[in-house]
Amino acid sequence: MSRERIESFYCAFRHRDAAGMSACYHDDARFSDPVFPDLDAGGVRAMWSMLLSGAKDLRIEFGGIDADAQQGRAHWDAWYTFSATGRPVRNHVETRFEFRDGLILVQRDAFDFHRWATQALGLTGRLLGGTAFLQRKLQAQAAQRLAQWRQRKG
Repeated sequence: MSRERIESFYCAFRHRDAAGMSACYHDDARFSDPVFPDLDAGGVRAMWSMLLSGAKDLRIEFGGIDADAQQGRAHWDAWYTFSATGRPVRNHVETRFEFRDGLILVQRDAFDFHRWATQALGLTGRLLGGTAFLQRKLQAQAAQRLAQWRQRKG
């Protein structure tokens, strides 16, 4: 069941179906990655909706799915244009899942922030992408953007 849940999640992601992705999460879900370090279920659902709404050229590939009833893992790659700079990005992400009632309870996405920042931000990312300063700055910007999105969407 959990393997199928992961596949459903990434198939919805591939088709830019935020509602389909949202349906894969438990009501008590938590999400973290290097840019969005601690989101609750409402936050993660809003994050995917926000990100997919601006994803004009997003391409997703996934694989390496391994899961049992309690936990799972997968890896995925995303190709897209970073909207703030217009720069192309290929992000390789490793994901760990925990499940409850057949739904995603915890999702932890991990990627090389410095590599991502270099692609997304160019020279600034190359020079500062390995620093906590830039990561905290981008986390704050992402949190503000998500809060504004949630406020607009009600």
